[in-house]
Order: sequence, then C-alpha cells, then structure tokens
Amino acid sequence: MSFCPKPCRCTYNITDCTSQELTEESLPTSFSPSTSVIFLNDNRLSFIPNGLFDNLKSLKVVHLWQNPWECDCDILYLRSWLQWQQNRAHYRKVICASPAHLQGRIIAYLSEEEIITTCQYWYCSLAFVFQLCLFVLILIQVVLALLVIVYLQRFRKFAKEAKRVATEMHQHGDT
Repeated sequence: MSFCPKPCRCTYNITDCTSQELTEESLPTSFSPSTSVIFLNDNRLSFIPNGLFDNLKSLKVVHLWQNPWECDCDILYLRSWLQWQQNRAHYRKVICASPAHLQGRIIAYLSEEEIITTCQYWYCSLAFVFQLCLFVLILIQVVLALLVIVYLQRFRKFAKEAKRVATEMHQHGDT
C-alpha cells in the first residue's frame, strides 16, 4: 500500500516535494516504503530529521540541492546518510549555507569533528549559565552566613544584657 505525503506529488515510486517551501516542521514525517526517488530540492530545509530515510529500502536517490543547510549538530544524520550512499557524486550540490566557516562545503565530505565543533557553542553557553548560577548561589550562602553571624552576635549581646539585668534584679531583690 503506497501513499503520497502532503504537499508532495507522487507518480509510481517517485515522490516530488520540489519547491514547496518545506521546513523541518512541514517536511513529511514518512514516505511510502516503495519510494525509490525523493525530490526535496529547492525548499527551506536546514537539516533532515533523524531516521527519515532509514526504513526506505527501495530508495535510490534523494535530490537535496538548493536548501539552506545549516551544518551544525542537526546535520549529523544527513551527513551520515550521505556517506553511506554508493554514488556520493550525486550529492556534490548538497552544501552548507552556514555557519560561515563551513559555508559552501559539501556535506558528505565534512568530517564529524568539523561539525562537532559547531555543537559546542551551546555547551559553552550552558556551562557559563551554570557557573553564573553557582556563583549566585554561593553569594547567597555567604550573605546568609553573615546574617546568621550578625544575629548571633546580637543575640549574645541581648543574652549578656538580660543576664546582667537578671543578676542586678536578683541582687536588688535580696536587699
């Protein structure tokens, strides 16, 4: 049983989603298992969701050029899938649009290390936020400790004063 995902057009085992302004959110989540050719070119895709092509055993080629591919962590699935393809020459037009240092590079030929370096920016930002939170929490603890010390000293003064008054009252009470 075959089906044609919206907004694509299908004939035989070909699914044509060319120029549909597709993004990752509007991209079909599955294709007919008998699909042998998929046209995803000339859309607004910046990555392919993990596993999208994995169950398509009849798939021979996917046309992917003319998309603004963002070569960051999300592109790892597409890169891996492209590297398993027999005819990588067909995918020479599938190039990075960003980040700037990878712009114009062929995705299939990127090393994993080149892509991973783009993934670490958010790790650094996240680490900075955690360090800032830790600093704030330590600062709050220091302020609370100082407040406890100040109140203990006040309490000690009040206790001494109360003891002195009690002693004086006791002495005046005896006479």
